[in-house]
Amino acid sequence: MASDFFYPNMGGVEAHIFNLSQCLLLKGHKVVVITHSYGDRVGVRYMTNGLKVYYLPVRTFYNQCVLPTMICSLPLVRCILLRERIDIVHGHSAFSALAHEVMAIGGLLGLKTVFTDHSLFGFADTSAIITNKFLEISLANVNHCICVSHIGKENTVLRARVDHWRVSVIPNAVDTSIFVPRPEMRSKDRIIVVVVSRLVYRKGIDLLAQVIADFCLKHPKVDFLVGGSGPKGKLLEEVRTRLCLGERLTLLGTLETAAQVCATLNRGHIFLNTSLTEAYCMAIVEAASCGLQVVSTRVGGITEVLPHDLIYLTEPSVSSVIDGLKRAISDLRCGVAVDPETCHARVKSMYNWHDITRRTSHVYATVTREPTSSLGQHLRNYMKSGVWPFLLVVSLMHLLLVALNWLVPVNVS
Repeated sequence: MASDFFYPNMGGVEAHIFNLSQCLLLKGHKVVVITHSYGDRVGVRYMTNGLKVYYLPVRTFYNQCVLPTMICSLPLVRCILLRERIDIVHGHSAFSALAHEVMAIGGLLGLKTVFTDHSLFGFADTSAIITNKFLEISLANVNHCICVSHIGKENTVLRARVDHWRVSVIPNAVDTSIFVPRPEMRSKDRIIVVVVSRLVYRKGIDLLAQVIADFCLKHPKVDFLVGGSGPKGKLLEEVRTRLCLGERLTLLGTLETAAQVCATLNRGHIFLNTSLTEAYCMAIVEAASCGLQVVSTRVGGITEVLPHDLIYLTEPSVSSVIDGLKRAISDLRCGVAVDPETCHARVKSMYNWHDITRRTSHVYATVTREPTSSLGQHLRNYMKSGVWPFLLVVSLMHLLLVALNWLVPVNVS
């Protein structure tokens, strides 16, 4: 497993990698995680069930991602892949430069590669155009892709020009043994709306700020509890200060463990998601597993995640989100909302990590039967992207690998 995003950082990608790895270990597979260092967490660490994690001594460049040099980390990554006798490299997240680097190096070493896309991208703005072209180059030689929703598959096929038969849809899941409802933790005299999210633009934090400002003025018995951190956190602090909301808007900052996320969710009655784009959204599944009513914007693959009676879908606008919150509060006060225990049981029946692991293992078994591509085939596949200079980078990586095999042979005995 390779990604810039892993524990101790918290998020959907991190939870996905950890839970999938744990289930694969239980099935008898060997799993190793490669990520970059987090603070003083550098080197090799062991997690639950002996999951081995390599925290590479590489500094982050932007948004918790390393600089995509393709060369600087090559000796270290090569050593890890060979010494650990890796057969399949599984990269996660289109945003992760480290995932793309490790997949490229693994492909040149003759290993099979799989990529899971957790996000949706547009096609018009400069950032999306650059990211889509980079993704097209990276996925040119990947054996198989996994998307977490059907609309995510359509998005990946279009923006990365991947053959549709090389893309499977396998959703996320939730550990329902951790995310269990605890109604006794809820306030009896106030309605608590919980938000757990990265505080960034694409999560709709600008929209959330205006919703909180308008809703708190008209509904004095409704409070907001926000967990997460990011550049948009200052905007929520400004709203709290400007409107003198005090304890009515509580900002918890980063939630470092799943237990903290669960405890935060169980303090609330309603979970609010204001994302502007979303391939799946693990947070709404975790909230539903804790028995909360879910109010979410109708974007991306969110409509595929929960049945209609467990979620209130709105348009990504202030008025629509406020209407959704009003409907959820009305149903809660009238006693017509789905019971927390019933909600948990339904989520448990729909999402199971062992089922996700079984489907992912089928992808692994499929790619291991595919023939190993030669360097010439790799270059021809990269050539289709139209970025000719990248062929020089790949050729240089190949020459460095040949030189390292001679100068620094890895003992795998």
